[in-house]
This record gives sequence, structure tokens and C-alpha cells, in this order.
Amino acid sequence: MNNQQAIIDTIREQKMLPLYYHSDKEVSIGVLKALYAAGIKTVEYTNRGEAAVENFIALRKLVNAEMPGMLLGIGTVKTVSDAENYIAAGADYIICPVVNPEVAAVVQKAGLLWIPGCLTPTEIFTAETNGARLVKIFPGSVVGPSYISAIKELFPKLLFMPTGGVDTTAANIKEWFDSGVIAVGMGSKLLTKALLESKDYTTITSKTKEVMKTIAAIK
Repeated sequence: MNNQQAIIDTIREQKMLPLYYHSDKEVSIGVLKALYAAGIKTVEYTNRGEAAVENFIALRKLVNAEMPGMLLGIGTVKTVSDAENYIAAGADYIICPVVNPEVAAVVQKAGLLWIPGCLTPTEIFTAETNGARLVKIFPGSVVGPSYISAIKELFPKLLFMPTGGVDTTAANIKEWFDSGVIAVGMGSKLLTKALLESKDYTTITSKTKEVMKTIAAIK
């Protein structure tokens, strides 16, 4: 499924985007199964290790075989070669920590959604002029929700999603949504190092369900 609007709609409906990487393929698979069991319909796997491509291919096979409705994105894509590798591996969309117009061109030529990482108004403008519809504000912890409120009116056609430093507490999540974001990216605050190391998939499922309930109550 490569319909860009459908992916944006799924992220907007889910209101959170879990993101993670693990060098162990079986752990990567276990986490994805745990998230899917919680009702998650889209996940960002991150390109942060030597095993990332191989693991992603395994996740893609799993999704195709056992997870109807799941959209599998890839994050931390900085180069054209990485983008090409993950497009070939079947990524549904591409998320970047930076704004690279060359990557934007490759992703968009393939018909996929490109979600660049931005911080400054200049970077956001560059992303918009290169075709971005949804931008990731990263690292969100550096600027906070008030920053979104301040810059959002400058870019009325863009959608915003903070990643990095978004907490799982109702108070923190509410602040972000009150500022006008459509979703929040959740990495280590949700999928903690301890949970990954202990392979506690049951707790990952229950914790994810709790966060989804918290978000649903806010918005």
C-alpha cells in the first residue's frame, strides 16, 4: 500500500508513531508483533545499525504474510542509496532525520510519502518546497510544544509530528496536541531499552494500549 494520503490518514488516526531498531532480527519481529497486537497500524523501523536492511526485509515479509492493514515505514534515511535500498525492500514510506532534496526526489519518484526531519523554519520551508506534506520536528525535546504553536501559522498547509523527547504521560502528550501536531513519534520512552533487552512483548503490548488510550482521551 503506497497511497500517500492513506498513510497520512493512518498516522493522523493513530496519533502516535512507534519507532525502534534492534540488531536482533527475532527481537525486531517480536516487537512488531507486540505493537500489532496492541492495535498499531503503522510503525517506523529505524535504519540505525548494520542489520537494519536485513531486519527490515524480514519485517516486510512478516507484514505481508500475517499483518493485514499494517504500514511499515523506515526511518533515519539520510542518503539516496539508503532510500533506494529501502524502496526496493518494500518500505511504505520514508522518514528522514534531515532535509535532503535528493532523497526527496528519489522517494517521490517512487510514489512514496517522504517525511523529512526539521528543526528551524528554514528547514521546514525547504522541506515544503521539496514536496513534504508532513514534517517531523526533531529533536522535539529541544524546542517543545510552544515552538509548534509559534511556527505552525507560517506553514498552514503542512502537518507536524514531533519525535524525540515525547513522553508517555497525559500532560506531555496533551501539550503537544494542543500545539497543533497531528501525531507524536515515540521511541525509547515507549519501547524502553529494558523492555527490548528482556524481550517483554506482553508489557510492550499493554503499555502501547495504555498510551493509545491516553491519546484517545486527549483528542
